[in-house]
Amino acid sequence: MAHMSRSWERSRGRHRPRRRVGLRTLHRRTLAKLLAVGVIVAALAAGGATAFASDSVRNAIAGNLVGADRGPGDDAGRGAGEIRQPAVAPVLTTMPPAGATGTGPRDAVGTTVTGGQLRDVALRNADGEAVQGALAPDGRTWTATEPLGYGSTYRWSGSWVRDDGTVTPLTGQFGTLDPARTARATMNIGDGATVGVGAPVIITFDRTLTDKAKADVERALSVRTSRKVEGAWAWLPDTADGSRVHYRPRTYWPAHTTVTVDAPLYGMDLGAAGYAAKDLSSTFTVGRSQIVKADAQSHQLVVVRDGKTVQTFDASYGKESDPRRVTRSGTHVVMGKSQKVLMTNRDYGYVDLPQYWAVRISNNGEFIHANPASASSQGNSNVTHGCVNLSTADARSYFGSAVFGDPVEVVGTTQELTAADGDIYDWAITWADWKSMSALARAS
Repeated sequence: MAHMSRSWERSRGRHRPRRRVGLRTLHRRTLAKLLAVGVIVAALAAGGATAFASDSVRNAIAGNLVGADRGPGDDAGRGAGEIRQPAVAPVLTTMPPAGATGTGPRDAVGTTVTGGQLRDVALRNADGEAVQGALAPDGRTWTATEPLGYGSTYRWSGSWVRDDGTVTPLTGQFGTLDPARTARATMNIGDGATVGVGAPVIITFDRTLTDKAKADVERALSVRTSRKVEGAWAWLPDTADGSRVHYRPRTYWPAHTTVTVDAPLYGMDLGAAGYAAKDLSSTFTVGRSQIVKADAQSHQLVVVRDGKTVQTFDASYGKESDPRRVTRSGTHVVMGKSQKVLMTNRDYGYVDLPQYWAVRISNNGEFIHANPASASSQGNSNVTHGCVNLSTADARSYFGSAVFGDPVEVVGTTQELTAADGDIYDWAITWADWKSMSALARAS
């Protein structure tokens, strides 16, 4: 024991470290290194192909090794074992990236910085027209708020001011897609119109849409009303002219309701039909409630306005002995009107026969109009070729009150209104069947 003590005392003068290391620090460093070595050895023995079992183990070991090598004072301001992270330089990004091509008109477009602020940001097309956009309150993100044009080049301008005052110009450009074909859509009710309580909203496309495109379109459509209304979109059978979707309420519109229809279609990919050419929107008013009760058995036509009978006319309906001449039973709607219409039916021997004060109620040739030739039958028998005949005075009186969308409820005949009778037969379809004609219902 005495020999060991002397040896220790002699060594202190020659190998004394500059800093005193406490026993607890020495033990911590030694244990950390031993633990690290032990884990490495165990991992190598277990697999050989992977030195560590997981990132968490590797990170823990790295932290222990770094902590073991730090001296006093290195932990100031940080927790034990925490690694000093280098400062991250702020960056600017644009979406889409500079030089991109084929950007869709409705793709997300904007620019963002991770530090500092954006100033005087503008995105302009080749004609110098600025795209509408919004700068976030923190000044770090600018986002385009309107769709871009087809087949155009857009250029950025503005600046990025960093926190240290450095100013970097915002530059770069990108291009939008130039579609090989586009699909145009139209809406039947114009902005500011006044319609009847049975008016359907009809959006017609000039190309045939796939089921997927129909579902995408329907998701984009919206209808807002000033009064609570239950309604739904339905895709009626495609025609040679393209596809069409109708909106109708479950029951007639409430009178004096304001309706706003939005169809933000521009830039939408419609598959084989191409890209949608433009947006559609309309705000219109449902006027007074006027419903025509047309009873072929009583040979009368009754006009009910806001729940009260205001006019009763003697009428003659289609001749029942000829199926082709029978006026169709069911709810028609007023589609349009003209003081003079030239009517043709070669099978029955007339071409361009003028008829007056004519209100169209279907596309199969049915009108409510004046016909002096059937005056003796009006009020007592049905002799027409399918139209509802009135006297000239009565037809003119009714003509003045009729507006698009007024329901005309025909009863008392042997033939029902169907899809074969024209474009608007919406009210001949049950509500359950109507909802099943939604593209979204078919897709679910």
